[in-house]
Amino acid sequence: MKCLVTGGNVKVLGKAVHSLSRIGDELYLEPLEDGLSLRTVNSSRSAYACFLFAPLFFQQYQAATPGQDPLRCKILMKSFLSVFRSLTMLEKTVEKCCISLNSRSSRLVVQLHCKYGVRKTHNLSFQDCESLQAVFDPALCPHVLRAPARVLGEAVLPFPPALAEVTLGIGRGRRVILRSYQEEEADSTVKAMVTEMSIGEEDFQQLQAQEGVAITFCLKEFRGLLSFAEPANLSLSIHFDAPGRPAIFAVEDSLLNGHFVLATLSEPYPHSQDLRSPEPCRPAPQLQAHSTPHLDDFANDDIDSYMIAMETTVGSEGSRALPSISLSPGLQPPCSLGPHSEEEDEAEPSTVPGTPPPKKFRSLFFGSILAPAYSPQGPSPVLAEDSEGEG
Repeated sequence: MKCLVTGGNVKVLGKAVHSLSRIGDELYLEPLEDGLSLRTVNSSRSAYACFLFAPLFFQQYQAATPGQDPLRCKILMKSFLSVFRSLTMLEKTVEKCCISLNSRSSRLVVQLHCKYGVRKTHNLSFQDCESLQAVFDPALCPHVLRAPARVLGEAVLPFPPALAEVTLGIGRGRRVILRSYQEEEADSTVKAMVTEMSIGEEDFQQLQAQEGVAITFCLKEFRGLLSFAEPANLSLSIHFDAPGRPAIFAVEDSLLNGHFVLATLSEPYPHSQDLRSPEPCRPAPQLQAHSTPHLDDFANDDIDSYMIAMETTVGSEGSRALPSISLSPGLQPPCSLGPHSEEEDEAEPSTVPGTPPPKKFRSLFFGSILAPAYSPQGPSPVLAEDSEGEG
């Protein structure tokens, strides 16, 4: 294989390599009759990217030596990226780039022809590999968005660089919403900053999606594709289906095309209802009667179910209080504190060994146990008679 890139196409090739480096650590290079293919996939197999450069992109292109099969190879991304590290240098000093595969020495030779007759030659070792190909079909996706990459690049600009995922959805008035995705935290007191950008329908060249649909994907890979398409003034198409199905991001030109296939979160977006129609904030549903374990409710249950329910009840209460605190208004706890309360008093130390009960529970519990059942009014009668020897 041998190809020659000249002029501004050298920088375009370098930008494609920079974009692929945001996804995978290995670069799969495969010469085809349709052009030179550069592909990569991340370690978790959740992101795949491919650029196909047509033969017209090169001044000279030869997929394979006559009489031999095309050679496929895999090289380290860092090694190939080091050749195109400085995009400014490629634009100012490099006049043409020659790439060739030498099967005898197992070397990928990249030669940069710079100004004033300077030549830089890079010999990169590679490994033979099978063809890397992801199975996807954008035509099967029911939702399609297409807009200039500049519009989408400006929309993701306000998001912080450390943001991992972003949610793309169709809001009210068929406006495209980009919102930072935040996972549900266990501590509800923590308030994270949420960034949201809204783009009107008139800014899109094609908007084929219904209101309320939304997907969440990684922002890092999406920015990688935007960094390639935005300087080239290309349009970016987004093909997606339901959450959990892969989303396809595509750029096409007469000389090249690129496809990024990114995994999406399978769980629905927690604020997807906000994208469709305004709804009043509903209070959290109160605990129903059947959801609170009652001592009499376990008469027909097995011991395992009883123990599970009791462990859940004890662990969910930060401070042990009377059972009436966790019940809904429709339920009333038993008011009689007879022998049953004494049994609970004896069982309490075995519930949490070595730990005294909380102060609130101790005062209420023992106050109820030690309260006398009958306290007569007036002074107590004297039961002993006066001694005759005193006085």
